[in-house]
Amino acid sequence: MHAMTISARPFGAALLAFLLTGGAASLVCAQSLADVAKKEAERRQAIKEPAKTYTNADLASLPPATGDTSKAGVAATPAGAAAKEADSADKKEKDKGSVKDQKYWAGRMKELQTQLDRDQIFSDALQTRINALTADFSARDDPAQRAQIGRDKQKALDEQTRLKQAIQNDRKAIADLEEEARKTGVPAGWLRS
Repeated sequence: MHAMTISARPFGAALLAFLLTGGAASLVCAQSLADVAKKEAERRQAIKEPAKTYTNADLASLPPATGDTSKAGVAATPAGAAAKEADSADKKEKDKGSVKDQKYWAGRMKELQTQLDRDQIFSDALQTRINALTADFSARDDPAQRAQIGRDKQKALDEQTRLKQAIQNDRKAIADLEEEARKTGVPAGWLRS
């Protein structure tokens, strides 16, 4: 019987070490999620206007590359010609502003749906973070650690509240687009990509 307790001690120590490192690893992963959430929120606030989306129509206006691009690099157009092409593309885009075809409606719906999906995924990840912080808070005895975890949890809850509002705004924007399309007589199939 005495021999079993001696051999069980190293096993118990190894098990304890495994559980402690596993717990620390989950805490490190949870903390990095908050950092990612914070950076994403800062990035979204820094965006002043939506990015330009390039389509196949934009690529069709470019001249074909000449020569072997693998050896000499991509053949470039002169700066003046590139500027003229950009100006003409901008003029075409402004002229097409009043034309709302299937491509326009599908593109707008896809953009709004993508934003909704992003916000929903971010909200789900934030909920996982909140759950981990709640569990970590109840497992701690040290008041200083509990206070820090409580602050982190509150930040995550505040961000989740903001995200819930963003998700409601995304859904409203989709509903508004559908209503606008209905009022202008756009076929329902045009809103699908």
